[in-house]
Amino acid sequence: MFTYAFFQHYWWFIISLLGGLLTFLLFIQGGQSMLFSLSKTEDEKRLLINVLGRKWEFTFTTLVTFGGAFFASFPLFYSTSFGGAYWVWLIILFAFTIQAFSYEFQSKPGNVYGKKTYRSFLFINGVVGSFLIGVAVATFFTGSDFTVGKGNITDIASPVISRWGSGWHGLEALLCPRNWFLGLTVFFLARTNASLYFINRLSDEVLEARSYKYMIYNAVPFVVFFLAFVISTFLSEGFAVNEQGIVYMEKYKYFMNLIEMPLVGIFFLLGVVAVLAGIILSIVNKSFKKGIWITGLGTVVTVTMLLLVAGYNNTAFYPSVADLQSSLTIFNSSSSEFTLKVMSIASILVPIVAVYIFFAWRAMEKNKTDIQDVNDDSHAY
Repeated sequence: MFTYAFFQHYWWFIISLLGGLLTFLLFIQGGQSMLFSLSKTEDEKRLLINVLGRKWEFTFTTLVTFGGAFFASFPLFYSTSFGGAYWVWLIILFAFTIQAFSYEFQSKPGNVYGKKTYRSFLFINGVVGSFLIGVAVATFFTGSDFTVGKGNITDIASPVISRWGSGWHGLEALLCPRNWFLGLTVFFLARTNASLYFINRLSDEVLEARSYKYMIYNAVPFVVFFLAFVISTFLSEGFAVNEQGIVYMEKYKYFMNLIEMPLVGIFFLLGVVAVLAGIILSIVNKSFKKGIWITGLGTVVTVTMLLLVAGYNNTAFYPSVADLQSSLTIFNSSSSEFTLKVMSIASILVPIVAVYIFFAWRAMEKNKTDIQDVNDDSHAY
């Protein structure tokens, strides 16, 4: 039962689930991107920053875990993408690095740069981080410009297995409209979820009323760009793999993956419905404050299923447009069976960590937050 292929599929599911959780937690970035537009006064800015600041570590930790799990389970992808498309990943890393210290230093005594500087860093993280993560993930469906030659490891002059074909090293992904579609989908989804989160957490009538408006402002373009990405992807050719491991282009590959994997297709549709339901319920009934949890759950499920579509059912999850046979699959890019097996045993601890996060989150969310709570908090940002 527990074959090498089982562990390869298992770890792609773990990667996909982490991707779904990360996409939901990007509501922190979405909130930061609205910091200067949603708030009008200093107290309103402080309130938003402190509501978001209590959660920023969850996003950062999940991003690191996502990258670490990818490195351990599919190292050839890690070396190919992070070693080749390094400009995209460096910009993403920079955006999240400036977030890490901006919360802590903006209110520190002796801050010679002023609060606005660090708040601008939070804004940059909110815009750049969410958009470029979406663009990077979109290349799982559109392809990247690289070649893989495992024989290169014996080349003393240049023992590099993967080589990038473009001097732009990942930034060429911005030339593909479909990558923009997903990048903007993630960006506006993060802002929509942030608006729903503010509705759920803030005890401030003015900010809450604005949050309802911003939810609608961002939900509309989110739906438009999501439909643009999904329709264009499902109608396009996909990177299929036959029994001999040969990669070839197949018409409607990603749509057929949903049909041929009915459970994935059903959960994908349920996830989309949940995302829309949380938004619609919040619009039609302003006394309903829990839209973030319905939309959040839908976000996790939808993104998880979308990533399964990219990697399961004999599909190349990191395709090469320079050389089809260099495309990476869960079979030719994974760690050894022993490594995956040992990691799978360790992953049993994941539910324990999840329970800890749940109770820690719940402990911080017993009551709604207002400006008085921020003023009374000696550890406020």
